[in-house]
Amino acid sequence: MSVKEINIEELKARALQIRKEILIHLNLAGSGHPGGSLSAVEILVSLYSCKLRHNPQDPQWEGRDILIISKGHITPAIYTVLANYGYFPKDELKTFRKFGSRLQGHVHTNVPGVEFNTGSLGHGLSVANGIALGAKMLKKDQRVYCLLGDGELQEGSVWEAAMTAAHHKLDNICAIVDYNKVQENGPVNEIKNLEPLAQKWKTFGWNVVEAIGHNFRNLIEALNACEKVKDKPSVIIAHTIKGKGVSFMEGESKWHGKAPNDEKLKEALAELEQESSV
Repeated sequence: MSVKEINIEELKARALQIRKEILIHLNLAGSGHPGGSLSAVEILVSLYSCKLRHNPQDPQWEGRDILIISKGHITPAIYTVLANYGYFPKDELKTFRKFGSRLQGHVHTNVPGVEFNTGSLGHGLSVANGIALGAKMLKKDQRVYCLLGDGELQEGSVWEAAMTAAHHKLDNICAIVDYNKVQENGPVNEIKNLEPLAQKWKTFGWNVVEAIGHNFRNLIEALNACEKVKDKPSVIIAHTIKGKGVSFMEGESKWHGKAPNDEKLKEALAELEQESSV
């Protein structure tokens, strides 16, 4: 889909609503991961609205594209997105992290639209590689996307997978790095410096595109560009903000895995409401 065909304002409105719902259901659960969920909203909305071939009425549809959520703790985001795109009733989001609910704290295939159980970081790209290689062998017209966290890139297994994808010339795979630059214990590059990140991926044989991860036009252009690349895998380094949209969460590692209480929820929703009226 070309960017000209896309209603950017509609996507912004959807992203704003999803942010509100993420915070509401985190508050109801009393636990979860707001920071990395809020940073990934535009990435997920871009994929589900404009890029992925998918069918909420038939989640296992043979012709679908595949999205692997390697940063599997962002269930507040992916579950909210899946519910908003019709994979299951939105009312079920109220059960998030409750005893007996299928909406667990890390993504799980019990949930319609989830392709693989993740949560232990560093495994998603290898899974995506296997699916992409299988599609190549079967001559299937299928694209595979893998959403990675930036702290996750400190795992050696990610770079083994990066070598594998380049070796097999998996041009049907697109990794997306949610580069919000903050992980659970602080700034990513103070814990283990990733830079020069773009050059690292290039050296491993990948096509690299950098994008503003909260700009729909920029993200969709990047996704379109990657689709045209042949004989090498692509990665989009999406520059994002941890806790995007809520000022007291933005860039703060303490909101990596802390749900807002009633007072903080009210403050956050008021801020998002103000943004929607601008």
